[in-house]
Amino acid sequence: MQDIIISKTIDFVKETLKNAEAGHDWFHIERVFKTALNINSTEKANYLIVALAALLHDIADPKFNGGDEELGPKVAEDFLQSIAVDQLIIEQVKLIIQHMSFKNSFDNAKFTSKEMEVVQDADRLDAIGAIGIARAFTYGGYKNRVLYDPEIKPQENLDKESYKNTTAPTINHFYEKLLKLKDMMNTGSGRVIAAERHQFMLQYLDQFYHEWEGK
Repeated sequence: MQDIIISKTIDFVKETLKNAEAGHDWFHIERVFKTALNINSTEKANYLIVALAALLHDIADPKFNGGDEELGPKVAEDFLQSIAVDQLIIEQVKLIIQHMSFKNSFDNAKFTSKEMEVVQDADRLDAIGAIGIARAFTYGGYKNRVLYDPEIKPQENLDKESYKNTTAPTINHFYEKLLKLKDMMNTGSGRVIAAERHQFMLQYLDQFYHEWEGK
């Protein structure tokens, strides 16, 4: 039964996100799903909750839906109810979707669970390393942001609203979010993977500034 539920969810997500921005499309979901299951092979959280939350975590991302933070959990709930998933499972999935994003880390934590820790780590891992860099510049291009402006310094102490509404150059995003994620991992497995990807980003930034100076 679990396999049928997951298969139907995959089909639903693929169809729903078929025209999504490239950094938040089905392939992003698939990577998070695979990484979450990889982490969970060690962490041993509830498999179905981890799988469904990973698959549905960006089903209606607020930044592409007018900032509406309630839409994603509602879309997820409506779909899961339509395929007769147990309501207790649905409630856990909804809570993970509501609380796992980086922007919500600015709030005082209102919910956590082993399943959320696994899925949150998987999602954050997709924001760093080689793919994370690619996603950052893809989204920056989507928002028509400049790559880098030496006159615009990163803001080290953003609040939630400032983070959501930033128009800063993409390189600033490394300092305002990406380089912070290594120390925000919840699981031992996540920390191991994050350390390697974090180092790659540091090397990338060194090379970026080297080339920026025409060297």
